[in-house]
Amino acid sequence: MRTARAPDREPPGAAARREGRRLKHAGEPRLYYEVHGGDGPFLLLVHGLLSSRAQWLANLEALAACCRPVVVELLGHGRSPTPDDPACYTPSSYVAGFERIRRLLGVERWLICGQSLGAALTLRYALDHPQRVIGQVFTNSNSALAEDGWAERVRPAMEAQARRLEEEGRRLIDEHPLNPSRSRRLPEDVRTAFLADSALHTPRGIGYTGLYTVPDSSVRYRIGENAVTALLVVGEREERFAPHRRFAERTMPRLEVVGLEAGHAVNIAAAEEFNAAVTAFVARCDS
Repeated sequence: MRTARAPDREPPGAAARREGRRLKHAGEPRLYYEVHGGDGPFLLLVHGLLSSRAQWLANLEALAACCRPVVVELLGHGRSPTPDDPACYTPSSYVAGFERIRRLLGVERWLICGQSLGAALTLRYALDHPQRVIGQVFTNSNSALAEDGWAERVRPAMEAQARRLEEEGRRLIDEHPLNPSRSRRLPEDVRTAFLADSALHTPRGIGYTGLYTVPDSSVRYRIGENAVTALLVVGEREERFAPHRRFAERTMPRLEVVGLEAGHAVNIAAAEEFNAAVTAFVARCDS
C-alpha cells in the first residue's frame, strides 16, 4: 500500500494544498481528504452536516504553524462519494475510515478536531482509539452530547428531510437552514468556497447522513471514559449548547474549556481566537 505523506517540514503558514486523496478499499466508504503543509503532528479536521472542507478555510494558515492539517469531507458532501450502502454512514464506519487515513499517513498518533456533527465522530474516535490520539479539540455539538431519546426524537425529522431531498433535490440543499453558505456573517472568501462546495453535495448523501449518521451520533454517556487530553472551544452565543457544555465540564476527564463570543461556527466567527486557543493547546500537548 502506498503511504500518503506531507513533507517533514514546510514554512509555517504556507498551508500548501496537497493532492486530494481517496481511500480505495473495495466495498468501503472512500472519504476524500487533503493533507496541508505545516509543522508538527497531523491534525484531522472533520466538519458537520451540510458543511465541507471550507469550514476550516479561516484556520488552515494559522494552524499550519503548529501542525499539519488533514481536512476530510463527510460522505455525500463536497468531493466525497455517495455510497448506496447505509452502513457506510454509521458513526462506527466513520471511525474506521479515520483510522484508515491515519494508517495511510504512516503515523502512530495524531491530533483530531471536530465541528458540530464532526465533533460527535471525532469524540467517538478518541473513545475507541485513545492510544492513537495526542489530543482532541471539539466545538459546539448538540448531537455529540444529546440526551436519552435523541435517536427517537430526531429520526422522524431526518426521515421527513430525506423524503424532501428526494423530491426537491438541490433546491432543498441550497435553502436548508443549516447550509453554512446562508450565514450573513461569513468572510467573503469563505462564503464563496462554501457555495462552490455546496454545489457538490448530493441529495442522497445529505439524506443518508441524516438517516444513518445523526440518530446514533451521541456519545454523551461515554465521555466519562475519556482518556485523551481535550479542548472544547465553545461559541457562547449558541444558548441551546449551554447545558451540554455544563455536562461536559462536570463529566469529561482531562477537559479544558475556552468560551468565545461566537455562535455555532465558532472556528469561523471567532477565527483568530479559535486559532490561538488551538495553537496553545497543541503546544501543551507537545510539552
